[in-house]
Amino acid sequence: MSIADPAAVREHLLAAAAAGHPLTYSELLGRLGHAFTRPKMRALCVTLAAIDEAAEAAGEPELAVLVVRQSDGLPGQGWWTGSWERHRFTGEWTGPEARRLIERLQGEAYRYWQERRGG
Repeated sequence: MSIADPAAVREHLLAAAAAGHPLTYSELLGRLGHAFTRPKMRALCVTLAAIDEAAEAAGEPELAVLVVRQSDGLPGQGWWTGSWERHRFTGEWTGPEARRLIERLQGEAYRYWQERRGG
């Protein structure tokens, strides 16, 4: 599957949301048939941004927040810089304050999609 195919990537994110768990960048790339590399991760982030733009337009919770680093379970720098305006988060991108924001946003996605997909 193509990293640049929003429908394919979105389907994996919807399944993760319905199951109530995030995916690491490596896991998502693997599900799409790719090994983790930084260029592939950056390409995936472009697709994730497009998915979130469409979700916002449809009144759905964001999904890119479900894709996290293996090291700390938080989204990477691209998510933080791309989401600053929406969330007005000015704290550090790691640590308890960041974790609270991410857990809240992930919880919104989990609840929304579990209700719709029977997770």
